Amino acid sequence: MSTPTTTVYGIPNCDTVKKARAWLADQGVAYQFHDFKKQGVPAERLPGWIAAVGWEKLVNRQGTTWRKLDAATQAAVHDAASAAALMQAQPSVIKRPVVEWASGATTVGFDASRWSELGGPI
Repeated sequence: MSTPTTTVYGIPNCDTVKKARAWLADQGVAYQFHDFKKQGVPAERLPGWIAAVGWEKLVNRQGTTWRKLDAATQAAVHDAASAAALMQAQPSVIKRPVVEWASGATTVGFDASRWSELGGPI
């Protein structure tokens, strides 16, 4: 029997991921880090993320990766399936970090006040 673990998904050089990881360390929250660049996007996790937060929130339309996509590719992202395909092909388009909390909750982005409710000091 294993203990539930918090998992942080993202890219290590992303400023928001750096802030999130520092916050978790400061709070004493044990976590695993999944590097999209080295380990890819876990296809089996995407449906759960989409169900938990919605594909619209997962696709970072303000990020550089999105802005560099051609208009046709951007326009083709119109539902969960098309968003999942893009996230698999272009991991940097995912808003970061995606966190699967030991409690079972999933969050996207960094929000210290919300995180305190989910996995803050134990």
